[in-house]
Amino acid sequence: MTNTLDNANTTELEAAAFRRLLQHLDNNKDVQNIDLMILAGFCRNCLSKWYKAAADERGLDISDDQAREAIYGMPYSQWKAQYQPPATAEQLEAFEQRRK
Repeated sequence: MTNTLDNANTTELEAAAFRRLLQHLDNNKDVQNIDLMILAGFCRNCLSKWYKAAADERGLDISDDQAREAIYGMPYSQWKAQYQPPATAEQLEAFEQRRK
């Protein structure tokens, strides 16, 4: 076993941390995207856009829907129907305040 943190090891660690983040989000579906945006400035949709951008940069042909499914673990429309209630007035107000 190597103790060197080279590029390959760094990439493996980053990938493992990313998979753990996705697992954590999947285990906490009650945390809404709008709440993530309010608190952290990014959400699952942002992750899917970054995932697609990384694929595009590498010349890999994936669709927006494929990128979303990689992040959500299911088609986005299914996730949205099952887990995403409409945003409350309070959430929308907090989101607008964050954007200012």
